[in-house]
Amino acid sequence: MEKNKKSLFSYLPYILIPVILVASMWMFSSQNNERTKKEYYEIIQMFEENDIEEYVLNFSSGVLQYDMKSDGEEKVYKYTVPNVSLFIDDIHEIAKENGVKYNYDAGRTNSWLTSMLPTVLMMLVLGALMMFMIRKMNQSISGENNKTLSFGKARVKVKDDKHKTTFDDVAGADEEKEELAELVEFLRNPKKFSDLGARIPKGVLLVGPPGTGKTLLAKAVAGEADVPFFSISGSDCVEMYVGVGASRVRDLFQQAKKESPSIIFIDEIDAVGRHRGAGMGGGHDEREQTLNQMLVEMDGFGVNDGVIVIAATNRPDILDPALLRPGRFDRQVTVGYPDIKGREEILQVHAKGKPLAPDVELKKIAQQTVGFTGADLENLLNEAALLSARKGLRAITMTEIEEASIKVIVGTEKRSHKVNEKDKKLTAYHEAGHAVATYYLETQDPVRQVSIVPRGMAGGFTMSVPTEDKLYKSRNSMLEDIVVLLGGRVAEALTFGDISTGASNDIERASEIARKMVTKYGMSDELGPIAFGTGNDEVFLGRDYSNIRNYSETVAAKIDSVVGQIIMDAYNRCTEILKVHADKLEIVAEYLIEHEKIGEKDFADIMSSGFVAEDVSENVISEVTENSDSSEE
Repeated sequence: MEKNKKSLFSYLPYILIPVILVASMWMFSSQNNERTKKEYYEIIQMFEENDIEEYVLNFSSGVLQYDMKSDGEEKVYKYTVPNVSLFIDDIHEIAKENGVKYNYDAGRTNSWLTSMLPTVLMMLVLGALMMFMIRKMNQSISGENNKTLSFGKARVKVKDDKHKTTFDDVAGADEEKEELAELVEFLRNPKKFSDLGARIPKGVLLVGPPGTGKTLLAKAVAGEADVPFFSISGSDCVEMYVGVGASRVRDLFQQAKKESPSIIFIDEIDAVGRHRGAGMGGGHDEREQTLNQMLVEMDGFGVNDGVIVIAATNRPDILDPALLRPGRFDRQVTVGYPDIKGREEILQVHAKGKPLAPDVELKKIAQQTVGFTGADLENLLNEAALLSARKGLRAITMTEIEEASIKVIVGTEKRSHKVNEKDKKLTAYHEAGHAVATYYLETQDPVRQVSIVPRGMAGGFTMSVPTEDKLYKSRNSMLEDIVVLLGGRVAEALTFGDISTGASNDIERASEIARKMVTKYGMSDELGPIAFGTGNDEVFLGRDYSNIRNYSETVAAKIDSVVGQIIMDAYNRCTEILKVHADKLEIVAEYLIEHEKIGEKDFADIMSSGFVAEDVSENVISEVTENSDSSEE
């Protein structure tokens, strides 16, 4: 309520000042207009022609009030005579002869103040209006109001002390926290470092995939050091007007220096820090002006200024080299994907405040979520909580978490989508081909679930669960990945004697793996350990435009030939596997047609003994039915 009153009060000057100004001008103009609408000779002429019936003359103000004989209305006219004594000499005798009633008023001594009041009031209103406008302009320039004149000011977000983030809120990044702990120690006790002649890094660049916690780490540094934290996005520094970005960078660093020791955090710095000269139409644009100003500001710090710049990006390859040199961003901290221990710690942090059922094992979830970032794990538990609430449960069970993990990876189940029998059978054999090929290849992870229920853009899926974190992929592993990807296409060809478009994504992924093996990883015996191309997965326009291909057309043809041979060898190997184990392919496909899903244990039973144990099958079927009913409800 107080806020609303304050906002209404702030608008009051905009309403009152124009009203007072208009009223004053009206009073002043009406008074003057009435007094000066006739000339002096016209007044004398009216007396000579006996048009005046009665008049009153004020000696002090010189105001003549008179009534006209010809007017039927009772209206008093006013006129200010220039010389009172001269006027009396001109009209007094004429008025007596004509029998005009008259009265001479000595007037009051303060009448001059009354006559000047409208003028003074109007001047005061104009002065107040000017003062009000000057005050608003000063507020805009000082940054209190981001209006028209404040577009050159940095749009800084200051951290909220009520929700302070510390290193306890960051899990799965122990080494990264150790790297940043030095910054915290410097901000707390800079004399400890300066006495030894040590120079703290002026800038720290956090590099890593999206969702790994770069922004959270920067907030934790500010929270641990308990210093002002100025946060801004790289895109906030770039505008269509030339010079605005550079002005905002200057303002950002000026604010930080006033509050030093402090931290400046620039999120997505690649939006403003890209390689200069990378534009196709010239390099002297607004973004480069902004980058130049940032380089100057970072290089202009003294040793004990106490301002540290932390930036985050997932594209360090496109940053300008001048930005990465020592003296600016002295240190790069890689924030990668968490390992199994880190994932378990992250799950423990995000599980706070969520009721978990006794069957929930965070360690098991961590084992099944290889490749998940911190943001992915937070989303996983949130989706599981939503599923539990939808089912009316009071706690999150392991079933909901497993369902949520599949939902996050593959997509939402589309049970309302009706699939005809022909497409259902085709999908069943396609997914069975992937699953059976996976089972008989040594480097592949165990099959966790196979489903022919449409999810997302896929008509079905085969999910494998990694048993451990892997830093590298071997050549045999990548070749067998291609074999698995081709399993669906091979199963279609062997079963139906025809192929479909359902394998388009599988073929695309298989071709990409094969081409990287040849051009990036040097895994081809024919071409040897040579990398072909720039080595970048994405082309950076301007820098890589003319350097994409660094090999001849003859080598390009040979690359295509080797990639094609890898694909065909994998196709033939997959065909051999599925022909030898055609009975297993048939059993898995028929089971999918009947039940739509097959779990990890049932699949292992089929592949080892050729059938599903009765008790296990009944449990799985009942579980699937319950899940289906609850989803429909």
